[in-house]
Amino acid sequence: MTQVAITDTTLRDAHQSLIATRMRTRDMLPIAEKLDSVGFFSLEVWGGATFDVCIRFLNEDPWDRLRSLAEEIRETPLQMLLRGQNIVGYRHYPDDIVIKFVEKSAENGIDIFRVFDAVNDIRNMEVAIIAAKKTGAHVQGTISYTISPAHTIETFVANATELASLECDSLCIKDMAGLISPYAAYNLVKTLKDEVGLPVDLHSHSTSGMAPMSYMAACEAGVDILDTAFSPFAGGTSQPPTETVVAGLDGTPYDTGLDLTLLTEIKEYFDGVKEKYRSILDPVSEKIDTSVLIHQIPGGMLSNLVSQLKEQNAMDRYDDVLKEMPKVREDLGYPPLVTPTSQIVGTQAVLNVMMGERYKVIPKEVRDYVRGIYGRPPAPINKQLLAKVLGDDVAVTCRPADLLPPELEMRTREAEELGIIGKEEDILTYALYPQIAPKFLRGEAEEEELKPTAATGGSGVHAHTGIFNKFKVVVDGETFVVEVLATGAGEMAVATGDTKPAHTSVEGAIASNMHGMVLGLKVTEGDAVEEGDVVAVIEAMKMENNIHSPHSGIVREIFVSEGATVGAGDNLMSVY
Repeated sequence: MTQVAITDTTLRDAHQSLIATRMRTRDMLPIAEKLDSVGFFSLEVWGGATFDVCIRFLNEDPWDRLRSLAEEIRETPLQMLLRGQNIVGYRHYPDDIVIKFVEKSAENGIDIFRVFDAVNDIRNMEVAIIAAKKTGAHVQGTISYTISPAHTIETFVANATELASLECDSLCIKDMAGLISPYAAYNLVKTLKDEVGLPVDLHSHSTSGMAPMSYMAACEAGVDILDTAFSPFAGGTSQPPTETVVAGLDGTPYDTGLDLTLLTEIKEYFDGVKEKYRSILDPVSEKIDTSVLIHQIPGGMLSNLVSQLKEQNAMDRYDDVLKEMPKVREDLGYPPLVTPTSQIVGTQAVLNVMMGERYKVIPKEVRDYVRGIYGRPPAPINKQLLAKVLGDDVAVTCRPADLLPPELEMRTREAEELGIIGKEEDILTYALYPQIAPKFLRGEAEEEELKPTAATGGSGVHAHTGIFNKFKVVVDGETFVVEVLATGAGEMAVATGDTKPAHTSVEGAIASNMHGMVLGLKVTEGDAVEEGDVVAVIEAMKMENNIHSPHSGIVREIFVSEGATVGAGDNLMSVY
């Protein structure tokens, strides 16, 4: 029996889970010094979705956030969540990018790297772990916890043994969906302690309501660290409350030794911060939802799933998507649902429901997963889906990153040509997000407004398509019900100079089948197109989705440009 340490996640995972990672740096810095005085094992402040959201929505430099926090927090180790070969993105990056990113993260203030892989393929974690160890940082090798026929204590211990062989300093059980029961927590923690011997951190979410009980069981099994969040940003899809866990362990053999009075002072500060962001706090994310034990959607993905469905004007299909999720997961070989596999499974489930036909549209990331680009799936992939995606090709069996040539020099040249390098870290920002980083690095991005709009239904996250679009209009005492359709034409007019209405009847029209951003145009006016050819790529729900031509012909006119925002049904081009 031993005193338990606490990692507080309020500045990263907690607000990622509850408010889609929208907390600004300016709301973190005033409380940073007081957080530093608590005596936490670490403060998780970076990684995960924070990098993406900073440049995509907040108009903040994530590197500046890290440096600013490191200046204020000098005693408590700063921790980040690193997605192994995915770094903080949604695909595998070449080794040279991974190594440089880890080096710069340590240089800018990261002391502890929590490294994981979505499918627990340790090959995808090796380069990041070795690079982090070389910086002198603490490396926490991570097991993505889930429940399936392919996941047992034996498989998790095998994962942990591999991580120990890479000289990880500690282990983390990453229970991203709040699935671990008290009995399972006790058995897994005790077995890891007995057979591997490294310190163990249990990270869970409160989604199912079991986390506090599982934390107590883990303490009895000898857990070393527990992840919590201050109560205003705790519970629901976030972690258990810091104050509650500290109070609950007070006077026990696992007493954290933390000052509850000081924690309460900090809690009061975050009460005020929460009020500031209440307009984007979705009630779905805050409540206990035992259905997670079936659909297994983790905290951050649940809030993103809600915003994705609102973006597609399809919240009425929420329950259908939840039912489809476990079916897609089984088809894909039971991957743990954590970034990026949570997005891969979730987006495919949304598309299956929205299209009215399973796998009618398969995003690039799903195809790559099936091909083995993300690593070994825990169980075999559905044979019909495998055949549909692979065709005559064969699946990848080597370490996926071995197929990737170095990119750092190429991305450096591209960034120099674009004139967007102000510091060395900007090269990495561009390398990670070459589509969205240039706008941010040129200073052309704008901070997303916090206030709710009719289009978000209170989420405040994406304001592109209308949800509350029916109005009663009274004319001369007579009531008419009027529906206002958001066509996206205004946005396209700004982007392209074209004033053609998006939903007007156009000969040979090819329309977008979802709301998103035009990531790429694969044809130009005058090109010949065959039925089935890819003519455009739409980024929707963080995935790349190919738009195929439904017929053959010549590209007569293109109505959008790359970077334009389009809605479902908007015309992209005319082909006949």
